[in-house]
Amino acid sequence: MNSMISGKRVLLVVAGGIAAYKSLELIRRLREQGISVRCILTKGGAEFVTALSLAALSEDKVYTDLFSLTDESEMGHIRLSRESDLVVVAPATADILAKMAHGIADDLATTALLATDKPVLVAPAMNVRMWHHPATQANLALIERRGVRGIGPDEGPMACNEYGMGRMAEPAAIVAAIVQQFTVAGPLAGLRAIVTSGPTHEPIDPVRFIGNRSSGRQGHAIAAALAKRGAETVLVSGPTAEADPQGVTVHQVETAEEMLAACRASLPADVAVCAAAVADWKVATPAPQKLKKKGSGTPPRLELTPNPDILATLSAPGNARPKLVVGFAAETQDVVDNAVAKRKSKGCDWIVANDVSPQTGTFGGSSNTVHLIAGDRVEDWPTLSKTEVAERLADRIVRHFAALA
Repeated sequence: MNSMISGKRVLLVVAGGIAAYKSLELIRRLREQGISVRCILTKGGAEFVTALSLAALSEDKVYTDLFSLTDESEMGHIRLSRESDLVVVAPATADILAKMAHGIADDLATTALLATDKPVLVAPAMNVRMWHHPATQANLALIERRGVRGIGPDEGPMACNEYGMGRMAEPAAIVAAIVQQFTVAGPLAGLRAIVTSGPTHEPIDPVRFIGNRSSGRQGHAIAAALAKRGAETVLVSGPTAEADPQGVTVHQVETAEEMLAACRASLPADVAVCAAAVADWKVATPAPQKLKKKGSGTPPRLELTPNPDILATLSAPGNARPKLVVGFAAETQDVVDNAVAKRKSKGCDWIVANDVSPQTGTFGGSSNTVHLIAGDRVEDWPTLSKTEVAERLADRIVRHFAALA
């Protein structure tokens, strides 16, 4: 028994599929490692294994019903989703992967997955054609971008008399992935990171606001990448439709002032990545009621005042300054020159510059072309997906702190 993982807790979601029978062996092997297991059995999973079998092997109650008054009073789906160190979905069917990708919570399992703040590991299992279907691959890519890890599937003969990819990974392989999750701390373990993401909305009146087209996709991907490398990561996000990354503490804000306050409250930190597209100005005095169109049609005059400069504030010398501060420069012309000047004026260590002109499709899109300005060096990166940009930036941060060690 590995003393490093003994006492760890796994919430095992058993979904509907013939591979559900492997969950019994998985529980037994996890218990041998000293890992406690609590199970959620879906309605489909109950067609293949029984709650009694899962309970006997896990020596814990098995949860099945979202609307059970007894279960909700004793545990509740929020506590159930969070009183574990890792959530494992095995087998992870095409159905449950799709629900995870699109935030559907129509039973206890999917509600717990949507509510959890712990890392998630999925072991896909399905027919070969379902596995290769573009919808399944898109759903898997989406949840992986949010920080969900996958193990398998394997290639081989299936219960449906077809052959190919789609067999659930063997229990021994899943246990090895779980043990690795618990024992490999990651190169940024022990470090704390703050990431800002999305736009800010500066109110004009109770209905209207000044904002921009930032989707938050890049900032959220950076937070997920840093958390995956072991950093204790805090994401301060403006209004966005992006899902919260797994294993990240998220603070939702609206305005630049709220974003700065959340960043300050999250200090001290070792690294700060300011990827949010913060509005430069705000209305000096927002109207308390909705502004009405006057008979003449003359638009109201808005008095603007500067917003706090979050990047410059975090970069300012002092004991609270993170060891590494990374800013973003969203430009529409003279991208590198403007970014170099911005790095010097703000006092940050690095600037990630990108062209957000309408023709680039960067705002709201899935790809990004960036230039990293680190000191006097300029690194021109190729066009990458925003996930790949985040991974490359996180690896660059890893190398930076390794050089300081």
